[in-house]
Amino acid sequence: MIEPRSGAPGTIDREIPSSLNQLYQEVILDHYRKPRNKGHLDEATHAITMNNPLCGDVIELMLRVEGGSIVEARFLGRGCSISLASASMLTGRVRGKSLDQALELSGKFTHLLHGDEALLSDDELGDLRTLAGVSKFPVRIKCALLAWNCLEELGDGTDEDRGSA
Repeated sequence: MIEPRSGAPGTIDREIPSSLNQLYQEVILDHYRKPRNKGHLDEATHAITMNNPLCGDVIELMLRVEGGSIVEARFLGRGCSISLASASMLTGRVRGKSLDQALELSGKFTHLLHGDEALLSDDELGDLRTLAGVSKFPVRIKCALLAWNCLEELGDGTDEDRGSA
């Protein structure tokens, strides 16, 4: 991975361990090349499409919520490796969670990408922590958060969808 120069335009100086940078690169490429849960969800109870007009990324997130739990999550989209990898990772992390739990995870992930280094040790984030390197490139944060913004919008649904798992 090319490391940004200190003080280069569009970068923020944050110390991300080199081992995490290597893992970051490998995980993103794996999810980009072999996305999990990519495809249409026929029985979706919630669906939304959002785009990032700055770079052209488009993500459609589809959820099937039953009894207050997300039982299935899938996505369709096009865009950069970061946006598609993040969408792939989201669909795996939210399955089995209530919408409230998924939104809590989304909040943590958002804070991580905005530089909250304390979250690097949060086991609940799992492999999402490998995207922490995106925080060094503020313009790419929107790419990584696109699918999560979809989740946030879907989470504004009715109260009966928000039960605990």
